[in-house]
Amino acid sequence: MFNRRSSLLLCTAAAALALLGCVSAPTSLDAQWVNPQFAGKHSVKQLMVMSAVRDSTNRRLFEDRMVAALQAAGVQAVQSYKYLPEEGPVNEERLRSVLQQARVSHAMVTRITNVTTQVNVSPGMVMGPAWGPGWGWGPGWGPGWGGFVGYQNAMWATMPPQVTTTQNVHADTRIFDASDAMVLWSAATTTATGYNTVNQMIDQFVQLIVATMVRDGIV
Repeated sequence: MFNRRSSLLLCTAAAALALLGCVSAPTSLDAQWVNPQFAGKHSVKQLMVMSAVRDSTNRRLFEDRMVAALQAAGVQAVQSYKYLPEEGPVNEERLRSVLQQARVSHAMVTRITNVTTQVNVSPGMVMGPAWGPGWGWGPGWGPGWGGFVGYQNAMWATMPPQVTTTQNVHADTRIFDASDAMVLWSAATTTATGYNTVNQMIDQFVQLIVATMVRDGIV
C-alpha cells in the first residue's frame, strides 16, 4: 500500500539522486559559440592554456589538468605559468612575447565572470493528527489525554524546512588566434561549488570543455 512512509522514502531517494547528479557534474555548459570559419577544421594544434584567477595554486592545478586533457586529444598544449609566472594583468607587448616564446598558434583564456549564491528551500512535512484509533491517537487534538498525547507525538512527525545555499561560479572560456587575436571559439559555464573538492570540479570542468571543443571540430 502506498502510504506516507512510502512517499517519504521516495522523496528521500529522489533527493539522493539529485545530489549524486550534482556531485558527478558540478559544471554545466550554458552556451558555446564557434567561429563559422573554423568549425570542423581542427585548426588548433599548438595552444597555450591561460587561467585568469587570483589563486596561484588553483591556476596551476587548472592549467596542468587542461594541458593534460588537450594533449590526450592530440593538441600540443603548454601551461602559461611556465612562461608567465607573475600574477595579474599583462600588457599587449608582454603577451605577444610570451606566445612567441612558447611557439603556439593559439591561446585559451578562462576567467571568472561572476559569482552568485542560490538559496534552496526544501519544504517541511507535517502529518495530520488523525492517526487511527487507540489510546492517545484519537480522532483529533481535543481536550483530554487523547488531545495531549496526539499533540505531543505530532512533533515527531514534523519535518522542518531545510535551507541550503549553493555558490555558483560563472566562467567564460575563449580561444584566440595568436597572430591576430581573432576569437575562434567560446563557452559560458556555471560551476556549483560545495559538492566536490577543487580537484574534482576542475577535472569535470576540463572534461566538459575539451569534449565540447572536440565536438565542435576546433581540436
